[in-house]
Amino acid sequence: MLAFKVENLNLWYEDNHALIDVSMDVPRNQVTALIGPSGCGKSTLLRCFNRMNDLIPKTKITGKILMKGDVEIRDPSVDVVKLRTDVGMVFQSPNPFPMSIFDNVAYGLRCQGIKDKKQLSATVERSLRQAALWDEVKDSLQRNALKLSGGQQQRLCIARAIALEPSVLLMDEPTSALDPIATAKIEDLMQSLKQMYTIVIVTHSMSQAARISDQTAFFLLGELIEVGPTADIFQVPKDKRTEDYISGKFG
Repeated sequence: MLAFKVENLNLWYEDNHALIDVSMDVPRNQVTALIGPSGCGKSTLLRCFNRMNDLIPKTKITGKILMKGDVEIRDPSVDVVKLRTDVGMVFQSPNPFPMSIFDNVAYGLRCQGIKDKKQLSATVERSLRQAALWDEVKDSLQRNALKLSGGQQQRLCIARAIALEPSVLLMDEPTSALDPIATAKIEDLMQSLKQMYTIVIVTHSMSQAARISDQTAFFLLGELIEVGPTADIFQVPKDKRTEDYISGKFG
């Protein structure tokens, strides 16, 4: 089963052709890593999956992104708010809200009109447990989230995203601002979360992509050069450009 099917996707920021005829599948309940040099289109593609590019002026998109089989996410009938609920996003730098740990996780639920305290408390605990943060914060849920460490803040942001029970988690370089210990915790977390969610991650770290992903897609200058099982991409790439990038000859 597929989370997304991308067909002949093109995207322009004004005159800049940022994605060029991209076609690929994103399997459900796997980690798909998008790799490539800066400016190659990987974050642009990530933002296509929850239509964040809609917020950028003078953007033109052609092609299709099908979700759950046959839902074209760019169709005018698609509720963008519901789409972004179903396709959660975690950004490069942790961005907790300046409020308590509890209120951070409950924020999206309250925005949906959920007020029942038992339901909120149960969801907050479930989300923090899934984000491997519960044991560290269960006795201080009213603490200001901004006082957490960087790694804890990032796991809190993951908890905030999964509180809304999305089917997909998008992660845009989620460990680039973290130390090695915090990075390892996030990587372990991704391995457990893929049992429940599809994860698409943008990473500049070749070793991270090799460690955590099931599928890897290599982008260069807006083109998808190669996509396949991570072991194949790293050990027996079909394209010389993929081999050169992975071996550090450029990038």
